[in-house]
Amino acid sequence: MTSDNPALPGARRLRADRARQVADVLRRQVLGGAYTAGPLPHEDVLAEEFGASRNTVREALDLLRGEGLVRRVPGSGTIVVADKVPHGLNRLQGLAETLHEHGEVVNEVRALGPVRAPGPVARRLGLPDGSEVVYVERLRRLNGLPLSLDLTYLAPDIGAGLDAADLAHTDVFRLIEEAAGQPLGGADITLEAVSADAHSATVLEVPRGAALLMLERLTTLADGRPVDLEYVRFRGDRITMQGRLLRDTP
Repeated sequence: MTSDNPALPGARRLRADRARQVADVLRRQVLGGAYTAGPLPHEDVLAEEFGASRNTVREALDLLRGEGLVRRVPGSGTIVVADKVPHGLNRLQGLAETLHEHGEVVNEVRALGPVRAPGPVARRLGLPDGSEVVYVERLRRLNGLPLSLDLTYLAPDIGAGLDAADLAHTDVFRLIEEAAGQPLGGADITLEAVSADAHSATVLEVPRGAALLMLERLTTLADGRPVDLEYVRFRGDRITMQGRLLRDTP
């Protein structure tokens, strides 16, 4: 391991590097539920476990406190105060399906109706430029707390009956399959970090500029037809993306 001995040249930078390394491992333990039954181990114990100085461990805990995951309680030590729900990337599922073990997902429909598709959206959905699509904007809450803001463009025949559907309690994926008469086949996704704009910050109840996870997803039916293009902004402090990747044998 990298030493954080303050006598070494560049020690201040090295200790900060080590603090991030310690914080990365501790973060996964915290989010994995390792310390839900009690406080984190004492700084001396963590220093021994990580082969780091107590100052480095203290800086690592400061990073986690800055993220809102833990806080120091006088007389009790450092305790976990926040949790993130895991969102799997292995299967194509709606949010309620994915998070059913973690509570109730309720959707607040903020907009629903036909719109003229922007050119790039129409082309992604295999439609002529100028085509109408059905636009849906939903605030999605998990156990009453804002989790994501979903902007969805649907092929017109697929989205035509959504105004009569129970969008508050039903995943769009299920409604798509009912309308299409066939199952979904797959999706192409892109995941990146974005800053919360003024509108997203207000809706998701986060500070403007807060880190969000943006998921762009183009979903196709089993026959390969693209029917659903989504831009989903997740609160970065309430969700973590998880999956298992397999390396293909050449």
